[in-house]
Amino acid sequence: MTITTPPTTEDPCLQEILRRRDSSDTNLAEAFKTSTQNDLLDNGALERHHSANMDNDTVEEIKEKIERSGVEYLYYMVPTLRSRTVAKMVPAKHIVRNLDKGVNFTRNALMDFQNDVFGNPIGADIRSKEFVAMPEPESFNQLPWDQSIGRIFCSTYEPDHLGEIAGRPNFHDSRAHMKRTHQLLKDHFGLTMKSGTEPEMVWVGESIKPKTIPGYNPAYQVEYLEGMRPIYKRVHEYANALGFDMIEGDYEDKGQIELNWNFDEIERTADRLVTYRQICSQVAREFDVEASFMPKPFIGEMGAGCHHNISLWDESGRNTFEDEGVKDLHLSQIGRWVVGGIIKNAPAMMLIFASTVNSYKRFWDPGQFAPATADWGLDDRASMIRISSNGRAEVRVPDASVNPYLSHALLAAAAADGIGNQVEPPEAGAKGVNLPRTLGDAVEAFRDNEFIRTALPPQLADTYLEMKENEWAQYCGALTQWEFDQYWQAIP
Repeated sequence: MTITTPPTTEDPCLQEILRRRDSSDTNLAEAFKTSTQNDLLDNGALERHHSANMDNDTVEEIKEKIERSGVEYLYYMVPTLRSRTVAKMVPAKHIVRNLDKGVNFTRNALMDFQNDVFGNPIGADIRSKEFVAMPEPESFNQLPWDQSIGRIFCSTYEPDHLGEIAGRPNFHDSRAHMKRTHQLLKDHFGLTMKSGTEPEMVWVGESIKPKTIPGYNPAYQVEYLEGMRPIYKRVHEYANALGFDMIEGDYEDKGQIELNWNFDEIERTADRLVTYRQICSQVAREFDVEASFMPKPFIGEMGAGCHHNISLWDESGRNTFEDEGVKDLHLSQIGRWVVGGIIKNAPAMMLIFASTVNSYKRFWDPGQFAPATADWGLDDRASMIRISSNGRAEVRVPDASVNPYLSHALLAAAAADGIGNQVEPPEAGAKGVNLPRTLGDAVEAFRDNEFIRTALPPQLADTYLEMKENEWAQYCGALTQWEFDQYWQAIP
């Protein structure tokens, strides 16, 4: 397999990119970065959301949906920086009031109320002002395991009584930031990012404990998949009820299964990944087992990745990662620039892609298909980015603990950098630079990185960095069984 010759400017999508660049008389990547920062200073953001919520058709539509569904209570949900969700429960009969006024949260909620090793709150403290979470009516869903409960995602803002910052987006809202970033990719480049994730995770319990043969890997065997049949059927039932298009799944290692749904625009994919984790947690309760998204629960067995399969689509609905009429495995010029942008910024993005101490154990276990260098290849599982089929790039470093809003925001920003600056990647298969191999290394790669400082709100980046520095410090100060095994009686 070989890379096809890069297309000429006869490629219609490439022509459109060049036209946009010439008409704006500026570097599109720089314009994108400037808009990313300016959006954070928008004092009219809250009022626009409020006006959209209170549109008569919007109000009547959500009222009718809730009444028809029979939902009695609503979770008003916001994702945290650690990829959990926080929520307030409100009786559904107050939906119009909440469309109007939103729901207030303590600011620490987006940081999971995390303290540092000295007991000080990270990102906010007792004097910090509340933020307002405005519901997004289109995100309403009824929970299939209890149909009296519904959920609705929110975007968060500074309240309109906070003077200079009143009405602005909340810096720490990773979901809202991803949505803004994606919209700017559409505005500046005319491109929409779509993604499909591969959420591997582990199920543990006496009722599903596999009986494996020593020295053999149980991956893909029907017998082990059959043992998980009640689990995956219930997960599919709930996922389909929540609007997923479930497509395939397999058994990958002891207790590890991967269930996939169809790709979509990154907003829907990220929301579905967060929802999928909640589905798995609910199913685990029902079957008296445990569901874990820990990235590397066992040495000598597969880690739990969450590969992101990305593609960019133009305004005519064409996948720009493909060259028309080319069947050989390849990547278009726009696709190459996107890969170039991701590889260029990969070390700094690792703190988002692999966000825990445990994440980096994936890279120290040989033979387990976890890439450790910033490179790409054609159907090459050793590469960080694998072109597994025409039209998509599989980014293989994100793991099961990833915050999908932050990861997709950075991928969209890296795509803008790659296309706007025409960043050529190295040749497919060429060895790239080493990626961080510990959380501590990733912290240093993230710190004060120019790309990170423009791709994320600086306040969000600072808080996230502080959270991860603290996590690394806690780990460095912990005693492990390995240390006792190595040193307890090592001398004399």
